[in-house]
Amino acid sequence: MTPTPDHPADTLSASTPVIRRDAATVKPPRGLRDAVVPHAEAAHEHVPRSKGLRLLAVHAHPDDESSKGAAMMAAYVDAGAEVVVATATGGERGDLLNEAARELQQCHRDLTGVRRQEMREAAEALGIDHVWLGFEDSGLPEGDPMPPLPAGSFATLPLEQAAYPLVRLVRRFRPHVIISYDESGGYPHPDHIMSHKISVEAYHAAGDAQRYPDAGEPWEPQKLYYDRAFNPGRFRAIHEALVEAGYESPYGERIARYDDDGGIPWLTKHEVTTQVPVGDYLELRDRALRAHRTQVEPDGFFFATPNDFLRKVWPYDDYVLIDSRVETQLPEHDLFAGIR
Repeated sequence: MTPTPDHPADTLSASTPVIRRDAATVKPPRGLRDAVVPHAEAAHEHVPRSKGLRLLAVHAHPDDESSKGAAMMAAYVDAGAEVVVATATGGERGDLLNEAARELQQCHRDLTGVRRQEMREAAEALGIDHVWLGFEDSGLPEGDPMPPLPAGSFATLPLEQAAYPLVRLVRRFRPHVIISYDESGGYPHPDHIMSHKISVEAYHAAGDAQRYPDAGEPWEPQKLYYDRAFNPGRFRAIHEALVEAGYESPYGERIARYDDDGGIPWLTKHEVTTQVPVGDYLELRDRALRAHRTQVEPDGFFFATPNDFLRKVWPYDDYVLIDSRVETQLPEHDLFAGIR
């Protein structure tokens, strides 16, 4: 049976292993992937108070922070945590994806400047702090054969050069938790893949005084997560709930791709371990998304399902715990579980 809000996967209510200190790789039990954690329990309706805790989310371009984990970040800010988004590039080679934005003359003269202003507005909407890592957008190459990436762009750099500003930020901000993309980048954009690489590098290197010795005093983050914003189980549950309620679902084609024998080649098989309750913060996510007016259509894909419907079907942002230096019990509803 496909897990649904009424029929959650049995494995999620069963006893699950403890993730222990200095685990090299977290391997959650079979069956957690794409499952819906039951959300009827009051204890899981909100994140706990989080004063004194710090979270760092690493993204490739301005707008990525709003389409992946925005409601989660707003929830933790409201709970008292310090949240910083590090954006690797300025999105200089991004396209105007919202046709209405073409009327803004500045978009044609200075798209980079517009995207920086959009990022400021999104950060204000979420209450987060923001840091530019200072790299050049690599663009998304197209063609056969594929053209080379622009020389000196983010995805072309040696790993240590690309990771250095992030290691320095980790040592300055001292986050307990780092979040980034999985090995595919969430989708195979070269800057997303490089963001994944520098996040893993910084997580493991920032606490080692022998590495990056001139990047500040060592600091060892306690947990590393991969974002699972495009969790197939989430889309399937929403699709089925819409159809059952008599609505037309915008996700039918996506579900068909998931069910196709070939699947989606770049979609990784990581299992969801952690679902953060975000139902009260979906409107802040929407505000942050709409701040990126050059990239996000105000009535587009991200707003296809009403928030009240999402609050009933899937009021979570989904994550995969990849490494933990503290003990924690899976499944989780709190990124700081084991650290508090």
